[in-house]
Amino acid sequence: MTLDGEALEQLRKRVRGGGAEKYHAANAAKGKLFARERVALLVDEGSFVEDGIYANALADGLPADGVITGQATIDGRQVCLMANDSTVKAGSWGARTVEKIIRIIERAYAAGMPMVYLVDSAGARITDQVDLFPGRRGAGKIFWNQVRASGSIPQVCALFGPSAAGGAYIPAFCDVVAMVEGNASMYLGSDRMVEMVTGEKTTLEAMGGARVHCAESGVGHFLCKTEADALKVVRDYLSYLPANWTQEPPAAEAAEPPASVDLAALVPASERQAFDMRRYVKGLLDADSFLEIQALWAKELTIGFGRLNGEVVGVVANNSMFKGGVLFVDSADKATRFVQLCDAFNVPLLFLSDVPGFMVGTAVEKQGIIRHGAKMITAISEATVPKICVVVRKAYGAGLYAMAGPGFEPDATIALPTAKIAVMGAEAAVNAVYANKIAAIEDPDERTAFVAAKRAEYERDIDIVRLASELVIDAIVEPHELRTELVRRYAAAKGKDRQFSRRRHGVTPV
Repeated sequence: MTLDGEALEQLRKRVRGGGAEKYHAANAAKGKLFARERVALLVDEGSFVEDGIYANALADGLPADGVITGQATIDGRQVCLMANDSTVKAGSWGARTVEKIIRIIERAYAAGMPMVYLVDSAGARITDQVDLFPGRRGAGKIFWNQVRASGSIPQVCALFGPSAAGGAYIPAFCDVVAMVEGNASMYLGSDRMVEMVTGEKTTLEAMGGARVHCAESGVGHFLCKTEADALKVVRDYLSYLPANWTQEPPAAEAAEPPASVDLAALVPASERQAFDMRRYVKGLLDADSFLEIQALWAKELTIGFGRLNGEVVGVVANNSMFKGGVLFVDSADKATRFVQLCDAFNVPLLFLSDVPGFMVGTAVEKQGIIRHGAKMITAISEATVPKICVVVRKAYGAGLYAMAGPGFEPDATIALPTAKIAVMGAEAAVNAVYANKIAAIEDPDERTAFVAAKRAEYERDIDIVRLASELVIDAIVEPHELRTELVRRYAAAKGKDRQFSRRRHGVTPV
């Protein structure tokens, strides 16, 4: 087939136009952008170089075979990307769709550059299943490549519509997933399939909508109101990470923390009184630099990226505003994954501890709280980036271990004057040791006096100055000194030896 210039231009125009106009109109009615518009909004103007644009060009109604792939820059940094075109058979996968996705991930991995997934796909085309599903270059190779690339290059997903069946694993293998509320969904089986298999009547939104995954399942990380918001998440997320595991996170111009936040005033004198650790984090870091991740899920733990004097840090902080800051199954998983992410991409870790420990009781034991806690502690142990533990108010029980306490080779354990470190709090400890004696004291005043005396004795035993004198604590600092102390200590920890163990890999509790 010979093409003159006019015929080639017509072919290009047809391919770039995507599917039929009625599908464009249907998407626009839902507030959805055309896939090529998404790419244009995400990347630097004029930087996108497309691959495989003529995939399935001889077929009717399959421009680019429903997926756009190529390379571009975001804020001047090279990335690879793919974008499902939902105007072409609902963004479903054919054999060439799969091959294009495999090739662009392979390029990203080989070149050591981030991989961006703009997902809006109904899943595999059943009519093409023999060509796309089982073979050596079938859909499974996409996931194999994602797993190989994990921790080697950043992988970030923005989800604008469905991510169905096997295709749901593309977001699942990414570092983070931004989901557009009302349109984005992830599910292994459609609502019709679920009813057929299990008898349950549900909807896609109730089963796998954006809010479900961002607030309940934890598969989603950012709940976004608009597609522009989701694309901004992609840009912001990548701004904290290096291009690949061999590089350092990009520094930015240093900024002072907001002057309106008084760190000392934020922490109540009574450990029974909750305070919002997110405000503390924002008051400690460079102004407007904190990018919270999974803000709606397992809220008793706050995680995210920020900057200290322009340098990137990953923050893991207990938040007593939610469930008293106690660690549960989900919050342990949340911490585990984030710590691994930071360690993979050379992001120093900052632990801000105000933790009563792990939750106890029948329900959490049946959920495997020991196993999940062990998984978190494994991640803390294996992390070899600079890590500093700051005991803001308390670190009780295994919570101290989970927040990178002294036994886990932090580069420093710092305590504020409000800090307490113990197996458990004073009230619980006195009750545990003296429960029978307390019950035997009949006079109420005598009983109160006895408990108060034992509490005071316990508090003296765990006095923070005593712990510092015995080298458990490396420094006691005032809240207004903490930021400067951290900046200096992270600078001193740069270039540390990151060897951990003679082995291929551990056997992680899962």
